[in-house]
Amino acid sequence: MDDKAKILLVDDREENLIALEAILSSLDQDLVRATSGEEALKALLTGEYAVILLDVVMPSMDGFETARDIKRRKKTRDVPIIFLTAVNSDPDYAFRGYAAGAVDFIAKPFDPWVLRAKVSVFVELHNKNRQLREQAALLREQAALLRTTPTGHGEVASAELSEPLAHVSIRLTAVEEQVSVLAAHAPPVLEQLVDELDSRVTELRMAFDPLRAARPE
Repeated sequence: MDDKAKILLVDDREENLIALEAILSSLDQDLVRATSGEEALKALLTGEYAVILLDVVMPSMDGFETARDIKRRKKTRDVPIIFLTAVNSDPDYAFRGYAAGAVDFIAKPFDPWVLRAKVSVFVELHNKNRQLREQAALLREQAALLRTTPTGHGEVASAELSEPLAHVSIRLTAVEEQVSVLAAHAPPVLEQLVDELDSRVTELRMAFDPLRAARPE
């Protein structure tokens, strides 16, 4: 499985897409282009995305309309959207953007460090969510197997799960530290996402307890 996260870059101007790719290339993720709102909606049908960088001013279908359509879809409604807007844009854009579901705004021209830092946090959170889903599926499989496994084999199953669960916990702590460092630039929604991840790790530990309890004395 490809471990790279998808990042959707939506802008109708070629030079802006080139600039975004140049800034984000060092993250070594899968950068997907879209030159219109319609093209962005089609791209979102091809897989999971960690974050969307969405230009506000585009012909035909602008960023606000595109964001609203993204949030209407069950598959994509939880994907974070960062709006890209000009420095001298209408002050009302921020209100309309947040109402449409944006988590943040970044003004053009971009500060490369700020843009890269914000995107990297969302990529990290996306990867942690994916890892937790995989671990949850593994726990369910092992729990089902344990119910049909003769006494004495539970120790092996629980031992196999202990290490990956500990690894996820360590990585989550690293994400929490990263969010703390970026507090001045990171939107408030990041803290909520990290809290949700922390809750999911706790749930995984609780699901893991019965497996450990099944170990023979």
